Amino acid sequence: MRGRRTLLVLPVVAALALTACGGSSSDDGVAGSSAASSSGSGLSGTLTVFAAASLTDVFTDLGDQLEKANPSLDVQFNFAGSDALATQITQGAPGDVFASANETQMKVVTDAGLQAGDPTVFAQNVLEIAVPKGNPGHVTGLSDFADPDLTIAVCAPTVPCGAAAQKVFSAAGITAQPDTEETDVKAALNKVQLSEVDAALVYATDVKAAGNGVEGITFPEADQAVNKYPICVLKAAPNPDAARAFVNLVNSDEGQKALTDAGFRTPTS
Repeated sequence: MRGRRTLLVLPVVAALALTACGGSSSDDGVAGSSAASSSGSGLSGTLTVFAAASLTDVFTDLGDQLEKANPSLDVQFNFAGSDALATQITQGAPGDVFASANETQMKVVTDAGLQAGDPTVFAQNVLEIAVPKGNPGHVTGLSDFADPDLTIAVCAPTVPCGAAAQKVFSAAGITAQPDTEETDVKAALNKVQLSEVDAALVYATDVKAAGNGVEGITFPEADQAVNKYPICVLKAAPNPDAARAFVNLVNSDEGQKALTDAGFRTPTS
């Protein structure tokens, strides 16, 4: 298995995004294909996937599957907050696929005309409270995020997990008093894992992925802010065939099982 590298993509001028756009098939949302079926096409080169930080574990596994079926293919990921990724793409950073943690940041890309076809929603996610093992702050629910005596982490409002946090706080009638606003959900979770905060508001999938390192607390208002995850092939994709294969894998039965196993919800209309 090839070692996975995470790309560090620096924004460049937006004009590059416009001059680099080339035509490619819009068949980027067809479900039912798998990594194995892609092997017959002999995919090769580098596939660059821009994906929300909350997708790190499951997408890395799917990338490994695609590489196994296509030994000449190298799948690279740029995992970050969806807002940062959308900015990079609109400023011309080269990539093949974009998977966002909400539809708002995908719209930034589609409004710029940088998609090869209509995005498809492939998963849903909800927030959960993460606390260090043993819950030293004795956090019991969402109302504790208004307690000034606790050290609290949330995502920045521009990040999908931060926007969702604002919705659940509003639904619960809570004025939160966070001590830190992180650039993506993995950074917020890391604060909990290092016991630097008493609690953080992250995705349910992140709590599950952390295993015994953290404890999760569910709360009813989470269903007031369900994040829908869309994915698309980018119009200027350097490797459009591999991009479509990856999107098809995500939407396939195999990909959907991997997502539900990771704690994501199956998308609903």
